[in-house]
Amino acid sequence: MLSEHAEEILEALAVQMEEQGKKPLDLGMGRDDPAIEELVKLGYIRKDVDHIHLLDKGKSEAQKALRRHRLAERLLVDVLDVKDKAINEVSCKFEHLLHEGVEDNVCIVLGHPKVCPHGKPIPPGKCCGVKENKKGRLMKFVSPLSELEVKDKGEVAYLHAKDNSQMQKLMSIGVLPGMSVGLLQRFPSYVLQLGQSQFAVDKELAASIYVRLIK
Repeated sequence: MLSEHAEEILEALAVQMEEQGKKPLDLGMGRDDPAIEELVKLGYIRKDVDHIHLLDKGKSEAQKALRRHRLAERLLVDVLDVKDKAINEVSCKFEHLLHEGVEDNVCIVLGHPKVCPHGKPIPPGKCCGVKENKKGRLMKFVSPLSELEVKDKGEVAYLHAKDNSQMQKLMSIGVLPGMSVGLLQRFPSYVLQLGQSQFAVDKELAASIYVRLIK
């Protein structure tokens, strides 16, 4: 198992690739860091005089480290109600507890979220896209509105619109994080209750509304 600092280095490299492409990471003051040597020996990174480079073997591990961090952020916000200023500090500690198997269970509980609370993509795992049975569904704290059953109620946790047009539709009917929402109908369209108003939306729009369930 990797050390916690080694996981953090891989995560930093994954973020670097996501935001800036394949640019190497500056070694800075960590030139003699044991965690870097650990990653070099495993064949995950290559070190030169001033930089470290993520190798093909390390890309998968880097994505897993990034996934754990962003799932931890989502769990802290959606289930434990940790406030914004503490999210990063707490999630940096919590992510190291989410190893293979555990992270997939967290992902299922959260309804397979696509983005972290800061809007950054969460790399999908083996559990994502796998059809779940009813028992699996009942484990969830957060689900897309499209997966709710009629009479389910909750609070809008976050929105995951695929483009500006979809976001404008959501805004036009007043769907915002923190609002109470209930599902009244699934067919032929999804009818949701927002306050005293009811709105009909298609499945694609319903799937972009993530709800923190109240049982």
